[in-house]
Amino acid sequence: MTTARRLRTAAIILGVLVLLGAAAAVGLYAWVTTGLPDASKLAEYAAPLPSTVRGNDGTILTSFSRERRLYLSYDELPPRLVQAYISAEDKDFFHHGGIDFLGIARAAWTNLGSSGRPKGASTITQQVAKNLLLNGEVSYVRKLKEAVLARRIEAAFTKQQILELYLNQIFLGRNSYGVEAAAQSYFGKSVADLDLAQDAYLAILPKAPSTYSPTVHVERALARRAYVLNQMAANGYITKAEAAAATAEPIDAVANRAPPKLDTGDYFLEDVRRTLIAKFGEKPGDGRNSVYGGGLWIRTSLDPKLQAAAEKALRDGLVRYDRGKGWHGAPAHIDTSDGWPERLQSVHLGVGYADWYPAVVLGREGEDFRIGFTDGSTGTLLASSATSTLNNIPAARLLKTGDVVPVAKSGRSYALRQIPAISGGFVAEDPHTGRVLAMVGGFDARASSFNRATQALRQPGSTFKPIVYATAMDNGFTPSSIVVDAPYCVFQTKSLGTKCFKNFGGGYAGAQTLRWGLEQSRNLMTVRVAYNTGMDKVVAQAKALGVGDYPAVLAIALGAGDTTVGRMVNAYSQLFNAGRKMSPTLIDFVQDRDGKVIWRADERQCDGCNTPDYAGEPMPRPGGVPKQAIDARTAYQIVHLMEGVVTRGTAVRLRDFERPMAGKTGTTNGPTNVWFVGGTPDLVGGLYLGYDKPRPLGGGAQGSTIAVPVFHEFADVALKDMPKIPFQVAPGIRMVKVERRSGKRVYGGTPDDTDIKASIIWEAFKPESEPRRTGSLARDPVAEKGHVVVRSDSDFLRKSGGIY
Repeated sequence: MTTARRLRTAAIILGVLVLLGAAAAVGLYAWVTTGLPDASKLAEYAAPLPSTVRGNDGTILTSFSRERRLYLSYDELPPRLVQAYISAEDKDFFHHGGIDFLGIARAAWTNLGSSGRPKGASTITQQVAKNLLLNGEVSYVRKLKEAVLARRIEAAFTKQQILELYLNQIFLGRNSYGVEAAAQSYFGKSVADLDLAQDAYLAILPKAPSTYSPTVHVERALARRAYVLNQMAANGYITKAEAAAATAEPIDAVANRAPPKLDTGDYFLEDVRRTLIAKFGEKPGDGRNSVYGGGLWIRTSLDPKLQAAAEKALRDGLVRYDRGKGWHGAPAHIDTSDGWPERLQSVHLGVGYADWYPAVVLGREGEDFRIGFTDGSTGTLLASSATSTLNNIPAARLLKTGDVVPVAKSGRSYALRQIPAISGGFVAEDPHTGRVLAMVGGFDARASSFNRATQALRQPGSTFKPIVYATAMDNGFTPSSIVVDAPYCVFQTKSLGTKCFKNFGGGYAGAQTLRWGLEQSRNLMTVRVAYNTGMDKVVAQAKALGVGDYPAVLAIALGAGDTTVGRMVNAYSQLFNAGRKMSPTLIDFVQDRDGKVIWRADERQCDGCNTPDYAGEPMPRPGGVPKQAIDARTAYQIVHLMEGVVTRGTAVRLRDFERPMAGKTGTTNGPTNVWFVGGTPDLVGGLYLGYDKPRPLGGGAQGSTIAVPVFHEFADVALKDMPKIPFQVAPGIRMVKVERRSGKRVYGGTPDDTDIKASIIWEAFKPESEPRRTGSLARDPVAEKGHVVVRSDSDFLRKSGGIY
């Protein structure tokens, strides 16, 4: 074979090899890039951010997050911090095109002697590609993918944009993602306030945060920080003197701690969380606006001042009732050998008050006890504070080592406290809008997440009666209608027989007005009114007000149908708001991470409400006609009657506020639950107290003696700065002077609103329903078998021994 032929053959073979190599390269490239995310996806990338929940005054209440992260734009990143990361991770970042070929060669040489696991050579751009767009696979294939994607990223984004993504998404330990979250977690301050040594410490963490722990691996962390400082000096970012000074500083990291959270409103916030998850999804994968990653800003209706007042008032009421019930025993017991502080923490004892603490009995010290706390400290529990008895034995004799109990500070020692066995719920609402201002679902959410304000179905007792009387006044009755307070029995069915009703405490008062019947909460009058009105109409009205969907049986008229505190408060709010239909809301609006409102509770249209300038033209108002849950005139009539419950009736303890107030107490059979619902034209609140597994509270338990004082304590705070305004009279209502006891119309005399014994009052009537004229006040006691019907104030006061 000639030389020329050999050369041609070699050229052909070489060409074929080149073509095969090119084809292989193209095939390899196609295989590596198959399914590889396009770099343009980064333009849509949204780093997982916590969703922040605020109160109605802007106070941050809590945040929902799986990752602790605070996003900063590149302009907000301190230059020296950026330089520290460049020096630690990729000193040629601003000069390469996404791939450090020299670094790859060094890493390849190192990897020849390794087990095959590729190491090193990843630029910051490659790390962005890996963390944001690729999975966590560790292989040469992933390295090839990183390289390809890094080139695409460099072509699509500026170096500053790449750094912004990198420094906001890297994991730096302590559940912190991004440099701002890490700065607050390790040093308790923003990146803008870090010194050089702290900047350098954060820059060593991307490799392995746990390896450089500031508390566990201090020497290792100091050595790596010194390396970064020297690299910063070598790269011309700082002087050698600055590097030496920073190297000499200790790592002054703070203890790992959870982000700050307002210590109130747990039940309210849990309802908010559930609502948001149902609306937007929970995890980042559920959408851009997910709760745990969407960076939402949630404005709630919670009023921090009212929430704190409601929590304290309910807890005080529960403790006050429970105080006379003896000691229940230690709520938990743990092993007190080594490690007891951690075991005590795991108990999660819900002690309610900020000045109550969970403690474990470690042993006796003479007559007293040595106790330990969750932080490992110890103290003395006084035996003299543990005198409450269980089966006639003082708690001091029953306490034993390992018992976990709540305690409170008492001088230099501690006193035994007790978590009440009774519980309850409380809701406060704005009657103009339905916005829930406060919600308490129990003594402490740490002990039980069950929200008794919205989840506990309880019989409302006499707090249901205003619905009965309102329905009656929509069907021919008036506040002055006369109803007999006397024994009342009805035949139910052949199997159930005859049902006879009775008043609380017994006794009868004969013929009385509707007003008197509601003020005095007379059961027999209520069932007569319900029967003559029609129970089908009563339960329909209860359904329209959102209280419940009940069968048309007379027992429902006395509050035998289950409902919740939240529903009852909202029903009263509708009555207080001229009968307008509305539903309770906890969230005012939700904004996305960019500040755009993506959901709001008030969906009414309002043309001109967002106009940037105002030149004196008429103010814009939301459109739409509100639906009525009940006639506005009827709503005012029943509220006017309930004012009498506060002035002269079962809620008379609230009269000392000396302002227009209306409401109704309730006590269920047993009694097992005690209630109060009511308030002012601008605030409605309601609560119940009872055991989770209903059992009798004791013969003396009544809504007036147990529930009303709780509301009174709340109102002391809630009403302090509220103006005193009257309930607004509904259009079409006629205010007529009547004799209070007989309900008859009078023309002489002037009603005296300051005199609770006044014989003449203003009464609210619909047109053409006013009582007939009478020339003088009625004074006609009528003798009946077994009792006397008292019709005049003087006779009534003489018989009853005082005002009612």
